[in-house]
Amino acid sequence: MLSHTTLGVADVHVARRFYGPLLEALGLTLKFADETWAGWKHPFAERPLFIVMTPCNGEAASAGNGQMTAFLASSQSLVDECHALALELGATSEGEPGLRPAYHADYYGAYFRDPDGNKVCVCCHEAA
Repeated sequence: MLSHTTLGVADVHVARRFYGPLLEALGLTLKFADETWAGWKHPFAERPLFIVMTPCNGEAASAGNGQMTAFLASSQSLVDECHALALELGATSEGEPGLRPAYHADYYGAYFRDPDGNKVCVCCHEAA
């Protein structure tokens, strides 16, 4: 359904230091990177891509209100691991790992903001 998701960041190098270990834990690989952008993908598919980049218009990056990128984890323990890793890498928590039965009975998610303030989720839809 998706080709790519892009988040604006102030510094691609800072974003790579944050997202690199987190996305590696989720099994994603770096597809490309330079001074202005970096993109990751599943190792066996060319798309969708997750991209961080400095804004093309040259203005400051800003986090959107109501916007969020959610990464799929294969287990609830991986959600826990990724949330802890994100905090170690400089994220701020927006919701500790746990079940969210209002979404559905097995939804287990964790929320945080990256160093640029973008809201990110890591979630699992499988029962423990």
